[in-house]
Order: sequence, then structure tokens, then C-alpha cells
Amino acid sequence: MTEKSKKKKAEDGGDTSEEKEDALAEANAKAEEYLNIARRLQADFDNFRKRTEKENEEFRKFAAAGMTKSMLTIADDMDRALGTAEEETELVAGIRGIRNNLMKILEENGLTEISTDCKFDPNIHEALCTVEGDADGDIAEVFQKGYRMNDRIIRYPKVKVTKKREGEEECQE
Repeated sequence: MTEKSKKKKAEDGGDTSEEKEDALAEANAKAEEYLNIARRLQADFDNFRKRTEKENEEFRKFAAAGMTKSMLTIADDMDRALGTAEEETELVAGIRGIRNNLMKILEENGLTEISTDCKFDPNIHEALCTVEGDADGDIAEVFQKGYRMNDRIIRYPKVKVTKKREGEEECQE
């Protein structure tokens, strides 16, 4: 071998190992980048799956709210019919039993009555009129019961509220 070819081979060998190291480092960097992208995609997919499951659960909870609200008008009609009954006949007892069964089914599906045995709260009660009373903000009369379904109000109770100051009864009926 000539001196020139030995020099050339040494130069080629040196460059080749540096080039190989550079290529390997570049390939490792790309592999790390692709791995990070894959991890981000996996995390995004997990978040999407969890969000979708939560939205589906919320939908299932409140899907029956419209039907439940419609059934409440039937319960109100039964209450009015039972309120006008003067004697406890078999028919009245039957209607009372049907109403109780209806309310039991609705309660099993997340319906609860909103209490009106407290002070007036504009966030959960709807005031239809005011009347003079001993204390300010008491609920004097309930015109229509209110209900929640799974902690969401589906119908506000309609009430008459007391005012402490003197004045005439104001009604918006």
C-alpha cells in the first residue's frame, strides 16, 4: 500500500465513524421525538375517552328530565283531584295509590321535592306574590311544588312570600 492510499483509508475510516455516530445520534433524537408524540397522542386519547364517558353519564342522568317534567303535571292533576275529594272512597284511595306509585318511580329515577318549609330563597323558589306577615321572607303558601332531578332543578316551586311592612297583597296570578 502506498502512503497516499493509507492516508486516504485513515481519513475515510475517521469520517465514517464520525458520520455513523452523527447518524446514530440523529436517529435517536428522531426516535425520542416520535416517542414523545406517541405519548402525547395516547394522553390526548385518554382525556377524550374520559370526557366522553363523563358526558354520556351526564346525558343519561338528565335524558329523562323532559319526560319526568311532563309526568309531574299528571301528579299535580291527581293532587288537585284528591284535594277536592270530600270522602275517602275506594276511587279516591285508588287515585292516591296511583299517585304514590308514580312519585315512587320518579323518585327512584332521581327526582326529589324542593323543600318549602324554609325561608324564601330566590335561587330555588319562584315568588308569585307577597302578603303581609309577621316576618320578612317566609313562605306563606305553596301554589305549585318544585322538584330537582339529580341536583338540577327541573321545576321551581311557586310560592307566596310574606313581607314585614304594611301593604296590600300583590298577586301576579
